[in-house]
Amino acid sequence: MSNADKFLDAIEGGFPDGALPDQQVYEHPLVKRYATKEMSFVWSPAMKFTTWRKLWLALATAEQELGLDISDEQLEEMRSNLYNIDFEFAKKKESEFRHDVMGHVHAFGEVAPKAMPIIHLGATSCYVGDNTDIIQIKDAMKLIKRKLVKVISILKEFAVKYRDLPTLGFTHYQPAQLTTVGKRATLWIQDLILDLEKVQREIEDIPMRGVKGTTGTQASFLELFDGDHAKVRQLNKRVCELMGFDRAIPVSGQTYSRKIDYSVLSILSGIAQSAYKMCGDIRLLANLKEVEEPFAKTQIGSSAMAYKRNPMRSERVCSLARYVMTLPTSAANTHANQWFERTLDDSAVRRIILPEGFLATDVILNLLENIADGLHVWPNVVRAHAMAELPFMATEVILMECVKAGGDRQELHEAIRVHSMDAGAVVKGEGKPNDLMERVAKDPLFAAVHSKLDAMIDPILFVGRAPEQVDEFIAEEVDPILEANADLLKIESVDGVNV
Repeated sequence: MSNADKFLDAIEGGFPDGALPDQQVYEHPLVKRYATKEMSFVWSPAMKFTTWRKLWLALATAEQELGLDISDEQLEEMRSNLYNIDFEFAKKKESEFRHDVMGHVHAFGEVAPKAMPIIHLGATSCYVGDNTDIIQIKDAMKLIKRKLVKVISILKEFAVKYRDLPTLGFTHYQPAQLTTVGKRATLWIQDLILDLEKVQREIEDIPMRGVKGTTGTQASFLELFDGDHAKVRQLNKRVCELMGFDRAIPVSGQTYSRKIDYSVLSILSGIAQSAYKMCGDIRLLANLKEVEEPFAKTQIGSSAMAYKRNPMRSERVCSLARYVMTLPTSAANTHANQWFERTLDDSAVRRIILPEGFLATDVILNLLENIADGLHVWPNVVRAHAMAELPFMATEVILMECVKAGGDRQELHEAIRVHSMDAGAVVKGEGKPNDLMERVAKDPLFAAVHSKLDAMIDPILFVGRAPEQVDEFIAEEVDPILEANADLLKIESVDGVNV
């Protein structure tokens, strides 16, 4: 039997029974490979289902305050078992009832039997489900805010350090007027500041669903309080207060408006867009060998090409960002397809897009922090690229100086045009360096500037107000944000970048 036949014999017959038993279930790479402990906790079963219990306790506490027959003993029993969850029991009950909320109502009642009769009193499933979603969204947004501020802080230092390092600007990815490395970084920072403003607004403005009932009419609570509308309004307000919110959404069907999900995911998409643009720039600059992301001593860029230094972290940012940017479309379709007071076709997709949107954005910001903190600039390469194009940009200055010295503008213009075309032909046709300045230096028509040609093509003369713009932007826009969020900058992230 040939080795080829032996190969076919070895792979035929399907997967062997008992082989690799611990590796036969799909693992989500976002969670297994990338997600941070901090953001994973926000969307964890522990966080979700203990928040359900806190919401049931808040509801019972407020109902007691407003006169319902709920004892202190019942409340104490609930308080003592907020974190005592038998997930296997809850799963068993969910299978029995085909209802996740009732499974957990019974799991709570199992450890708080005296409180069982009043757990979930007057509420619908969306009381715990939707309000928990909002709480998780708000907590996740706070974590996103903290990491955004950190990235902005690191990029600020980079922008200041390279405020006056001239570099070739690009429009249409073609050489354009010079800017500075630091000025380019302020463009990245500005995008992130726009994102931060939206994150802060969402944290401040996002409302709880509150206590609304089955179709949003609060009918069950009106029944509990014998038709007392004022007490129902007080109940809604008090539950929000107990859960740390100053308002609930004014009106709802069974759920809060799914337009909120669209707004939230649009903000995350905005962060992803900013990150993609920044890392796209870094990838292009890495190709030019002007700027490189951190590269570990033992890191392998390519399994085949040992010399390569691939911008893998920036590429990962772009990859994850591309996913996050797709999520608002799903949220938009979900909101648009909610019939009347609610349809359940929102449920499955929201279980995916909300956690994954935050998990991926959190990873993106961790990567941006790591990249920005170790971004390496090669000034000599930056200068070489600028000097290769600068002679063409300097022609107008040379022309004006010669005219001021008494030269004929038209004659000078034609001469420098011819020299420029010839120099361009040398660069493109022969692959040689730009020799325009040498041509000008040999032409007696330009004798007025021969002694100062080198000074006239100093790159710093062609960056306009770029260094001053960096200084002004940092002082007027960035520093006030960092000062206002100084406490956040003191918090160290639990996770770093491992791969």
